[in-house]
Amino acid sequence: MTTGDTQRVRFLLIGAGNVGRRFLDLVESKGVTLRERLGLDLALVGVADSSGIAVNPDGLPISEIIALKNEGRSVAEHSQWGERTGSALEMVRTQDADLLLEASPANMDDGQPALGCIEAALSAGMHVVTANKAPLVLAFPRLTELARAKGVQLRYDATVTGGLPAVNLGQRDLAAAKIDRLEGVLNLTTNYILTRMAQDGLRYDQALSDAQAAGHAETDPTLDVEGWDAANKLVILANSVLGFPATLDDVDVTGITGVSDEMLEAATADGMRVKLVATAEADGDGYSLSVCPRRLAADHPLAQLGPKQMGIVYHTDISGSISAAIVEETPVPTASAVLRDVVEIYSGARRV
Repeated sequence: MTTGDTQRVRFLLIGAGNVGRRFLDLVESKGVTLRERLGLDLALVGVADSSGIAVNPDGLPISEIIALKNEGRSVAEHSQWGERTGSALEMVRTQDADLLLEASPANMDDGQPALGCIEAALSAGMHVVTANKAPLVLAFPRLTELARAKGVQLRYDATVTGGLPAVNLGQRDLAAAKIDRLEGVLNLTTNYILTRMAQDGLRYDQALSDAQAAGHAETDPTLDVEGWDAANKLVILANSVLGFPATLDDVDVTGITGVSDEMLEAATADGMRVKLVATAEADGDGYSLSVCPRRLAADHPLAQLGPKQMGIVYHTDISGSISAAIVEETPVPTASAVLRDVVEIYSGARRV
């Protein structure tokens, strides 16, 4: 709906945890910028968390939803608009909205319920922005074909390196280039652990404990430390940027649990750094994909990353080698990547 120079965008949000709640914070704090500079009025008409939903076709009071989540309560507890019996999928199927934002926890087994919600939204003609990588890893071709068939956009820049525009950089800025090699430190947990071990002399268990205390590692860090989170992200980059229809079965994965203090000390003595690197190397008509600990020269862009950083390097035929990195201490940059995708969908041509 457009009023004057402002377009009202009715959006649904699934997942009101770290990323979803901070996205709502940004909608509130950046409201004037969104309206006056970008011509966007974002109206939350439905939100779902693990305990229920809250819906109002005329728009929910975002500040009240944020307050509920800050108090550790469910959106279903909203006194006027909360529904404990409602589900995210039911909300998507029944509410009239322009856009779905998916920020629920990733279920790497079958992608549900996020996968079903994204499919329902695309089928209903909604644009979709997701920070949840599971549906893309498990069903990238199906989802992108559905979006094309329905004439809507599916965006997912927040799924790979948080606030770092790794996908957008590859898709947009390198659109005319051939990418010969892609290298990325795509997982913050493992980079934190390896960097603290190498720089501060911590043992693996100490570095992991520090990462968990700082909020940079899950209580169960298996997917991170065994390399599977980075592999998931590499699959998304392969499909979206490289045009290579990869699955997890195509990635050779080795985690960091076998990296010893002695290996790190030897690398440092040789002027090298050890990082968990996701690599896509051109190989015939496709790419060879791997995630493994690698010794990098100290002047390599990825070797210079600090413990709270992620980064990516694209090696191309016509654009040289382009690297980008981010310091991500909180989920705010990831939430900002979701907002960036929303802006790209609705007002890319109006940016100043």
